[in-house]
Amino acid sequence: MSLLARPLRAAVCTVLVLSGCVTAGPAVAGEAGCGHGRSLRYVVTFDRGTAEATARARVERACGATTVYYPQIAVAVVTSGDPGFGERIGLDRAFSAQAERLAAQRATDPVRPRPARATLPPTDPAKVPDADLTAKQWDMRMINAGRARGVSDGSRDVVVGVLDSGIDPRHPDLTDALDRDDSAGCLTGAPDRSPSAWAPTTSVHGTHVAGIIAAADDGHGVTGVAPGVRVASVKVIDDRGYADPEAAVCGLMWAASRHMRLTNSSFFVNPWSLSCIRGNDRGVVHEALARAVEYSTSAGTLNVAAATNEAVGLTPSARSGSPGAGTGCEALPAALRDVVAVSAVGSDRVKAGYSSYGLGVIDVTAPGGEAGECVFSTVPGGYAPLCGTSMAAPHVTGVLALLTSSSPEAGPRQLRRTLDAQAMPMPCPADYDLTGDGTQDAYCAGYEGFNGFYGHGMADALAAVAPAAGRPDPAR
Repeated sequence: MSLLARPLRAAVCTVLVLSGCVTAGPAVAGEAGCGHGRSLRYVVTFDRGTAEATARARVERACGATTVYYPQIAVAVVTSGDPGFGERIGLDRAFSAQAERLAAQRATDPVRPRPARATLPPTDPAKVPDADLTAKQWDMRMINAGRARGVSDGSRDVVVGVLDSGIDPRHPDLTDALDRDDSAGCLTGAPDRSPSAWAPTTSVHGTHVAGIIAAADDGHGVTGVAPGVRVASVKVIDDRGYADPEAAVCGLMWAASRHMRLTNSSFFVNPWSLSCIRGNDRGVVHEALARAVEYSTSAGTLNVAAATNEAVGLTPSARSGSPGAGTGCEALPAALRDVVAVSAVGSDRVKAGYSSYGLGVIDVTAPGGEAGECVFSTVPGGYAPLCGTSMAAPHVTGVLALLTSSSPEAGPRQLRRTLDAQAMPMPCPADYDLTGDGTQDAYCAGYEGFNGFYGHGMADALAAVAPAAGRPDPAR
């Protein structure tokens, strides 16, 4: 699953945008020598600087049709019904998540397809519970969010792109915060601004994430870290919970083209179930996403991502089996250089057992919760608790939204340095035997000021708006 939340158990060129010329149409099927089969989507990387006309011509010769080309990063999203398209264009350039899933399905169960999820009913604002739930928000107290709101709740000039499964436009805690003009669906790899393309259809995940960032401070329901900022729904997770590489690239490029200051990515790219899988196809995905992140950062957008719930070490240079080392796994987009990677802690301020970690990868930590005490936030129709690094990341994004509001001229790298410097340091735990079997469940490398479990420490909302206020004890 690409969603990084753990539920509480019980409970045709038609559009011209900065990101490229978008064309619609099926894969090339009538070309001489082209095979015929199921039309699949591919992400294709070209040499940097490749002209659009050149890229499109190469795709056509390989029996494909270009959906969109992002000239800034020389990445195309392509459809093709030719089973040999990948080999024609180059296996070191093309990857199809759809093809990978079909191959896996044929190998395990060639008859029964994966069932679709139930569609969410539309939210009736009048039926959303209006009780004040802020007493349940232990997570906000942990990062000093309530104290921060006494100073500033953020600026409406700040727009955060929530790259996720969609945001409920009818939820009363999010209606005023939602930036519909900057919202888009990216499931095809090309931005679609129609409301039906970016609204949630089967998943509560994106609405939950958005509420952590910007739910209204109105005395009803929950309150977000930065209720004064706006959020844009950028849908990159489909109805089966998949976040394909082309959707993630589209989301990052769209956010940059709309000059969003921040994005939140509470997912990792599919189709792999583990972020440790390697190979040429993984290299294509890494390159495409790395280029998109690099470009968006240069355009002024800072990207925040969840570390994943796989409980694996993400330290890139680790030697397998050495104490304190990671596995060398790579979580995308969290592990990319310009991305703020966030781990999760429970209400006890200890790394959650599910949270991935890694010295030099994790930048900061934030509340994600554990079973029995998850994070309350907005969902279509009301409110619910969810646990995961998916919940930790938007806390950090909210803090950065406050920082951006108070320092509107600051660029991504300056914001990141400030976030790190203001974080509340957290030492490695003396003992990390969560199961009580006498064996450490993970090894924390580093020191109090910077380590593999918590990075620079706990994100601090109060420091973002009043850096001279000191560090009050969040437990008080």
